[in-house]
Amino acid sequence: MRPPPAASLLDPAAISRAEALGLHARYVVEGYMAGEHKSPYRGFAVEFAQHREYAFGDDTRHLDWKVLGRTDRYYIKQYEQETNFVAHLLLDGSESMSYGSGPLSKLHYGKMMAACLAYLVLHQRDAVALALFDTAVRDYTPRSDNLGTIHHLMTRLAALAPAASTNIAGVLHDMARQIRRKGIVIVISDFFDDEQKVLEGIQHLRFGGSEVIVFHLLDPYELEFPFLGLVEFDGLEGVPKILTRPGEVRKSYLRELEAFRWRLRAGCEKNHCHYVLVNTAQPLSEVLSGYLAFRWRTTYR
Repeated sequence: MRPPPAASLLDPAAISRAEALGLHARYVVEGYMAGEHKSPYRGFAVEFAQHREYAFGDDTRHLDWKVLGRTDRYYIKQYEQETNFVAHLLLDGSESMSYGSGPLSKLHYGKMMAACLAYLVLHQRDAVALALFDTAVRDYTPRSDNLGTIHHLMTRLAALAPAASTNIAGVLHDMARQIRRKGIVIVISDFFDDEQKVLEGIQHLRFGGSEVIVFHLLDPYELEFPFLGLVEFDGLEGVPKILTRPGEVRKSYLRELEAFRWRLRAGCEKNHCHYVLVNTAQPLSEVLSGYLAFRWRTTYR
């Protein structure tokens, strides 16, 4: 299959609906982290440091009116220096991500998600780094806060073709060793791997101070298993073809899938990271705006 053109990865509906909430994204990301780790990196709500006397030309929005009322003197609130956060986007490009029962494969959906998240972060003048991986990181774009970088990111995403099996845990451990400052790591994958090892990789990232968000992409047919009759399933990532009657295995398949999802979600919650199940039949705009709304409610309720 020919890779999609770069321009098609920026979903206008997703951006327009999520961007309104994206104005608060920096509040939310840094505010969420500050709730667990005392840090001066709080986005627009940077940490108060000290007062100094008002000087002509100072922004009156930073006047401390309480001090003025007590002392009849004008003082300005000073804050710790604002520092941009870095969003590390990790997209799984392994062969299982090529599956799609509808017009979009999981991989293309993941590309659009990564593109929109990168756009929103860069639009806020924060920094983005992009890692495309399967058994290892195959393509890495270092951090940049230049909005012009979005064109390069689109090109790299568009060129990604599914290949090989996956080693999510190994990639997460490698990223944990490479990330030098606290940031946010967004992992986009179907997570068809050893979930216990994946959770150990997430724990490694969390130990280093990074926030982790997991977007678990699954096709609606993977979630519902609506197949009928006698079906031959093509194996991916080294799995052989299987001829079976889906009706006879549907209950056990759904039971195993639910158990897998529960273990992954429970492990994420134990490590204090967000787990988001994404049905690729759901419009991307709804997924992104819904998640940003959730972060805003849970952080600033």
